[in-house]
Amino acid sequence: MSTSGDVGDGQRSPAPRARTLGYTGSARPAGDSARRFAAAAEAAASRWPLSRITGATIVVMTLFSVIAIAVAGTALADLSSHRSSVDNVLDPAALSSQQLGYALVNQETGVRGYLLSGQKSFLAPYYSGLAEQNLQVSALRKLTTTVPGATADLGVLQTRVDAWRSGYAVPVIAAVSATGKPPASPSVQAGKTLFDNLRAPLDGLQGAISSARAKAEAALNGAAHTVDVTLIVIAVILLLLVAAVATVLRATAIGPLTRLAREARQVAAGDFGHEVTPIGPREAADLALDVNRMRERILSELSAVQAANSALQARARDLERSNSELEQFAYVASHDLQEPLRKVASFCQLLQRRYIGQLDARADQYIEYAVDGAKRMQVLIDDLLAFSRVGRVDREAALISCASALSAARVNLAAEIRKSGAVIETGELPVVRAEFSLITSLFQNLVGNAIKFRGEKPPHITISAKRVDPFWQFSVADNGIGIEPEYAERVFVIFQRLHDRSSYSGTGIGLAMCRKIVEYYGGKIWLETTASEGATFCFTLPIPPDDEETT
Repeated sequence: MSTSGDVGDGQRSPAPRARTLGYTGSARPAGDSARRFAAAAEAAASRWPLSRITGATIVVMTLFSVIAIAVAGTALADLSSHRSSVDNVLDPAALSSQQLGYALVNQETGVRGYLLSGQKSFLAPYYSGLAEQNLQVSALRKLTTTVPGATADLGVLQTRVDAWRSGYAVPVIAAVSATGKPPASPSVQAGKTLFDNLRAPLDGLQGAISSARAKAEAALNGAAHTVDVTLIVIAVILLLLVAAVATVLRATAIGPLTRLAREARQVAAGDFGHEVTPIGPREAADLALDVNRMRERILSELSAVQAANSALQARARDLERSNSELEQFAYVASHDLQEPLRKVASFCQLLQRRYIGQLDARADQYIEYAVDGAKRMQVLIDDLLAFSRVGRVDREAALISCASALSAARVNLAAEIRKSGAVIETGELPVVRAEFSLITSLFQNLVGNAIKFRGEKPPHITISAKRVDPFWQFSVADNGIGIEPEYAERVFVIFQRLHDRSSYSGTGIGLAMCRKIVEYYGGKIWLETTASEGATFCFTLPIPPDDEETT
């Protein structure tokens, strides 16, 4: 049976779809459009793909990086070489030459003091100067190998130092040590002359080292300037290269992709007559062609969709009219059919009370059949009406207490509960958003079903609920005769009965109504087939928002 709510949904959906499409032109592209499409496809195939553009960009950046690293590395290596020459060769050489001069002066001072005083303590500067001389000469031989003229000056200096020592210092020291008096020869003036001869090669050595250091310092400054210029040039070229790469990528990839996205959105918004231009790299052009194919496919199917929408609207109107007739039928069934049935049942019951025992047994049996049939027909009509009203009458759902709905169901079943001696155990039941009368009917049918299909022992019914997000899961378990697992789905089908009417009364609508109520609220209901005793029915209802209050 289709309800009025279903009709409303059917009427609302086609119209917006038709308005969104909003195109009534030709569904097929014209010949010129097809030729343009073929030319665009051929042009797109000849374009560079985005991978090639990206690869070329990476190659250019990599090549520039290698060249920049090589140039900068060469400049830095040259700078390091000149700095090493100044710091590790020329500066130590200059210091050693000064130390050598001091050592020679110490030797001359020691010899002169010993000569004047005759005290050996005055020879201490001489011997320390001699040791320092040997040390500095050894160091200078290693450090001045690359200094022009320094090796020759050092050699001349060494020769003259040896001449001063052998021709003056050693004889003076020996004579004073032996006689305690200065020797007549060599004279002090001769020693002074020999020592003055040392100054020229020493000055030459120091001058050569200073000249070499000045040149090395100038080269170091030049290398530092070269490094600065190199780094500035690399930075400027890098900025220009990045700007060029960004410009190329924007022109060849980003710009076309942005335009393609804008045109695709225009088509997606409903302008199916707009032809997307295939520009940019091959992937973007291919995507534009695919969008055009999709657009043309939509155009080719749009006429059929509009025709289907028109037919659907017509069917919706027919369905609305049919539902209106069904509602009228329900009204007739609830009023016009009930009155004749009540009369038939009433008069049959009068016949039964007045003539029982006055007619033969067969007549009494026929009257009993008539009364029972009229009563069952009334019950069946009431149940069918209740079943058809589920979900058809659109009432606003509210937060209701399931415990209150169960209490109302127990009041309605008070006679059956009392007669059967049923015991109903109830756990804590939640609050759900639903219609109170429908949840009451749900519990009433399940509890009534458990009482009806009881075994030899009094019914024992357990009702509980637990949270299984996003639902509350309810369980109604009994100790009755149970249901075989193969009938787990059949019991929820309307008018399906597992027992004859002589054993258990009923119309076969109760569990079908339970399923309709539960599914109306977005849940599901099922028979638990693993129950060891009796039957256990489970169903779920959505959990309402926590910030709402019970009404």
